[in-house]
Parts: sequence; structure tokens; C-alpha cells
Amino acid sequence: MGDGCAVEGMANSNNNKKNKKKKKKSRGGSKKKMTHEQVLAFKLVSEWVFLDHASPSPSSSSAAAASCVVDDFGVQKPVGRGGEKLLFELHSHSKFSDGFFSPSKVVERAHINGVKVLALTDHDTMSGIPEAVESARKYGIKIIPGVEISTIFSPRGDSEVEEPVHILAYYSSIGPTRFEELDKFLSNIRDGRFLRAKNIVLKLNKLKLPLKWEHVCMIAGKGVAPGRLHVARAMVEAGYVENLRQAFARYLFDGGPAYSTGSEPLAEEAIKMICHTGGVAVLAHPWALKNPVPIVRRLKEAGLHGMEVYKSDGKLAAYSDLADAYGLLKIGGSDYHGRGGHNESELGSVNLPVLVLHDFLKVARPIWCNAIREILECYAKEPSDSNLATITRFGRTRIFKGGSPLSCGQDLIDHCLPLWLTSQEMENAEFEAIKLKLSNVSVSKGGIQVLIETK
Repeated sequence: MGDGCAVEGMANSNNNKKNKKKKKKSRGGSKKKMTHEQVLAFKLVSEWVFLDHASPSPSSSSAAAASCVVDDFGVQKPVGRGGEKLLFELHSHSKFSDGFFSPSKVVERAHINGVKVLALTDHDTMSGIPEAVESARKYGIKIIPGVEISTIFSPRGDSEVEEPVHILAYYSSIGPTRFEELDKFLSNIRDGRFLRAKNIVLKLNKLKLPLKWEHVCMIAGKGVAPGRLHVARAMVEAGYVENLRQAFARYLFDGGPAYSTGSEPLAEEAIKMICHTGGVAVLAHPWALKNPVPIVRRLKEAGLHGMEVYKSDGKLAAYSDLADAYGLLKIGGSDYHGRGGHNESELGSVNLPVLVLHDFLKVARPIWCNAIREILECYAKEPSDSNLATITRFGRTRIFKGGSPLSCGQDLIDHCLPLWLTSQEMENAEFEAIKLKLSNVSVSKGGIQVLIETK
């Protein structure tokens, strides 16, 4: 009887193992060849991702796409170009806002995690982009200059409520057109963040938590507008709460006892500013909103291009349906801050299907192409140092002292355009006209010659 039980127990154990394997296999999804639509999307996305790398032949690019496989959700498996996956990270933060790491460290971590395209989207500032671009050279990562803008949604009727809304903006490789306008717009928000953080500290003090303003500023760092996360970190360090989650759950949540608003613009104004400066506007983390439907409807009317619907644990069906209802792009990102712990998604943990990446670029690239043309036209019309600085602010150019300068503005364009645009996008009469105008323009910047870094 004992032996019989033992055999039966072993059989059950083996069956359990088989069942576990089956479950594990079903969770991972099956692998299958890409459809023709996915192959074409992969090819076009790859072309853009690897613009500034050695150009593969069209046949080799097609072969790489054809050899790729996807899972049941259309997410590419890592057997593409050179065995690599086209991993986009479209939502990340650095120490220039409320992240824990420098832009260089964020880029390094993204590289370790296999990210090929990284959007740095600090709150209300683009100050970290140049460092990110410089660091990305070492790893062959493409940087999308971005920013997450703090706004407020103001209700019009009884069915709507006022609440904070964050809008992500994505720009071309050389950044926004009318940069000064955008910078002033963001600067006003940052000034409001200082006042807001001070009010939060005052409210905490009234709640018998004697947090010091200097402590918050020290954590934020020199020149960085403090946010709620900086206040929360100061509360943890001072011993008033056990962790960041407790700080938000007890005091800092929207409408909480220490919550305060700043001088955020209306969400519609931010979207119009993004469109005005050559960017793609995307609603961030709509699942944090109390009443997302009227907000999405109003923001779509203002020019919203898309919304986040993907998280590290997959697509959120309700928000995907909402995006479909209003004809919006569906994207996502980790919202990485570097704080660690179980509640934060890792850089590159949001797997966007190749068709989603293609749809994003299909909308973004014409917008970015027009922005690049507008910036170059401004320089061709008025070849001033300030207009040259606009081109070199985020672009993959380097400024060196000494050496031989580029002979003319046309050389600068000839070197830079292939880094920013595909050959098809460059085959444009307007770009040819710009080159002609710049053929007699000497390229210099404040007496320092501008040279292009080559690999």
C-alpha cells in the first residue's frame, strides 16, 4: 500500500510538472513568423532606428525582418538585426527633474537593458537632453528629445472635475522649433513648482511634521524645481514616513492633506504649444485620472496625437479602446525614475509591438521632418549664431576649438541630414533649396569652428 501510494504520488508529481510546463509555455506565448504587414513595419522602423549606423543593404534589412518572429501579441522576439530587438523606451526621468540618476546613468542602464531608442522625458525641462545625447554616442542608442509637461484640466460642466494632467512631448533629433517660446513656457511651470513645493512643506509643518525646505532643495539638487517625489524623499530621510509610497498615501496624493497645485497651464494650452513647436503630444498615464473620457475628448480637439495604453504588464484594454474611439496613437513607457523597489517598472520593460512602433513613427516623422526643415530654413534666412545653436543644441554635432572649419553651411546640412532623416525624406525640393542658400554661408559659432563628429 505504501509503495502504491508512492507510485501514485510520483505520477501526480510528474503530472503537476507537465501542467506547470504547459502553463509556463502558454504564458510565454507561441512564436510565429511575422506577417507581411509586420515585416514591412519592422523594416521601416529599423531604417529610422539605425539612420546614423552603417547602412545595411535593403536586401539584408528585409532578410533580417523576414527572419524575425513575434509572440501572440505582435511583440518582436530578439532575433532581428544582429540578434537584437528594436526596444523603445518612451517615458523616463533623470535628476534634472525627479529621477534618481543622471541622464548618462539612465542611458547606460537603458543600454544594459537592450534599449535602442530612448526618450528622456523629464518634468517641465529639457536640460538633460544634451548629456543624454552625448552619452548615447558610446552605446549606439538613439535619443528622442522629450519632456513631460505638468498641466491642469479645468472642468466646463457638472460631469467634469478639475485634476492634474501630464502631457508627454516628443521632438525631432534637433529638438523643438521656436525653442525660446517653449523654454519660457516650461520655465513658468518650473517657477510654479518651487512655490508648490514650498506650500506642501508649509502644509506638512502645520500637520506637525517639521520638514525643512532646505532639506527638500538639497535632495532636488541645484537649479532643479522640486516636485512631490523630492518632498517624499525628504520625509523618508527625516523619519516621518517609512517609504515613498506611505508619503504619497498619507499626505501627498492628489487632493491629500499636504497636496498643493502650482501654476500649471491648461492641458489644451500645453498641447497647442507642443504642436506649435514641432512635437508629438501624448497623454501620460491616463489610468491615474479620475474621469479620463471627457479629458481625452477635449484634448483630442486641442490636437492630442496619442495616449499611453501599454505598461510593463501589457496593454490596458479599457484605455486601448478609449484611444481607438478617438483615433489616437497607442504607446507606452516605463515612467522610470530609478527609485527601485517592487512598484517601479524597469527601463525597457514595456514591450511595444512592432506595428505600434510603426504607427508612432508614421505620425511623428512627418511632424519632425517639417520641424527640421523649419529650423534649417530659419538658419538659411538668417545664418546667425543663435540659429546655428538651435541646430546644434540636440543634434549629433560637436563643437571643437581649432582645426579646419566646414567650408559652408551646405556641408553642415550634408553631414547632419542623413543622421536625422531617411533618404526618402531628404529627397525634397525644399531641402535642396535650403542647401543652395547655405552654399555661400560660412559655418562658425562665436569664433569657434563647428566640426561634425564622424564615427
